[in-house]
Amino acid sequence: MPVAETFKCGRLLVAQGINSRIADNLEFSKFIVNALNRHVSCDWGEMDEEDKQENDYALDKYLRLFSAYELNDQEKIWIITEADRSATTILFPDEY
Repeated sequence: MPVAETFKCGRLLVAQGINSRIADNLEFSKFIVNALNRHVSCDWGEMDEEDKQENDYALDKYLRLFSAYELNDQEKIWIITEADRSATTILFPDEY
């Protein structure tokens, strides 16, 4: 199902750890696609309310956007869109 994109995410960059997991695991691949769709729809994922408000502010002011998502309460990923919207990176927290 198409998602209403609220901002351009630019070039998509996938960290090595994420890329390896996508190659091996269909469930994880679907999770990544869903998380990216949520990110570009301004659903910032598993973040506290203050961080979500910071992202809403950053969206209007062209600052960096950050979201976090969890798969089965075990694996966490981060999605970061640069302030100029030139690139979005998907990574595990330990790849930051």
